[in-house]
Amino acid sequence: MSATIYSNSSFTDSPYGLKLQQTFTASSSSVVIPTGINRVYAIVIGGGGAGSTQTTGGGGGGGAGGYSAGWTYISNTVTVGTGGTGTSTSAAGNNGNSSIYGMVMAGGGNGGQNSVGGGSGAGATTATIATSTVSYTGAPTAGGGGISYASGPGGAGFPGGAGVSTGGGGGVTSLTGTVTASAGGRGLITGGGGAAGTAGTGTGGAGGTGDFYAGGAATGGTGITFGGGGGGAGYTSAGFPNGSPAGTATGVLNNGGQGGSGGGGGGAASTLGTAGSGGNGVVYLYF
Repeated sequence: MSATIYSNSSFTDSPYGLKLQQTFTASSSSVVIPTGINRVYAIVIGGGGAGSTQTTGGGGGGGAGGYSAGWTYISNTVTVGTGGTGTSTSAAGNNGNSSIYGMVMAGGGNGGQNSVGGGSGAGATTATIATSTVSYTGAPTAGGGGISYASGPGGAGFPGGAGVSTGGGGGVTSLTGTVTASAGGRGLITGGGGAAGTAGTGTGGAGGTGDFYAGGAATGGTGITFGGGGGGAGYTSAGFPNGSPAGTATGVLNNGGQGGSGGGGGGAASTLGTAGSGGNGVVYLYF
């Protein structure tokens, strides 16, 4: 006998006795809470990190935005972190930005490293190169490929670690032959896939598989115009496939894919393609 909580109406993501009243996908200074309500329950998700690109070879996928939840005093302002913007410059990817409501905060995902390394998943604050940050629950940080609430990044040829907010996948440096980069880590909100830049057949890593949505696929081919990584799954949508660095298909498959909305990490690019941007964060208020 088997059962799934997702088809059982007894299970819900809503805090018991509360209803989702407000959803914010952009920052605002005009949050209105009804008179007499002094505390609300907030779910706060940071923006995903962008992937990176390299002059030769592949970059690393961006890390997922953080996920935090808890009771807080009310506030008339909310900050919703945008995802890091993907570029075609050989450098570390841009970090995602933090989200905050009241005293509940979630960091932005770390951008892919200025190498083949992926970016770390975020905890309560924005992740740093090669190491995730402590979560709002107090769960510890994780280094390369490590499993934690906010997981570590993938190194060369290795996937991001699994967790709640996961690390981006590692790219590959080989410039010849048949090569495949690594996927973002599996979790609730996931990192982008790494990239492969080769004169042979190159396939980027897929975006990490999320609990609710799929990571972006990575279509490979022969030559350096292929090899971009897919965007990681966000909390509210699937990641985008390679060739869609800002969410729209470009037909250039060494570009990365944008991370899904709700903090997905951007997919990496290869050979100075445009890396995928991270997905924007979101804030939910229950009362």
